[in-house]
Amino acid sequence: MLDLAPGRTITWTFDDGPMAGVPIEHDLNADGSITWRIVGGPHNGVSVREQRYGAEKINDTVWVLSYRAASGHTLTAVLNFADGRVMGYGSDSASWESSHGWFSVVR
Repeated sequence: MLDLAPGRTITWTFDDGPMAGVPIEHDLNADGSITWRIVGGPHNGVSVREQRYGAEKINDTVWVLSYRAASGHTLTAVLNFADGRVMGYGSDSASWESSHGWFSVVR
């Protein structure tokens, strides 16, 4: 499964940054929306469906996924299928953060 096709569910956990240690699932929906869900920690179960996401293949093993939440926060993640690493950039009108961690494809 070396792609980010609609119907996939990806889970990642960042080792650093504002969401460090919090596993988050992302469902890539066929209608172009994305649903993210916190699956551990103090906010376990929080889930939001965002209207739209984009995913682009960079090469045979690297993809970029990005979405803007209704809150105004944008997340862009680079996923390396060769080694399971994810690097993310989160920003809004007042802040910018980078994060690094690991991901897996649930389905």
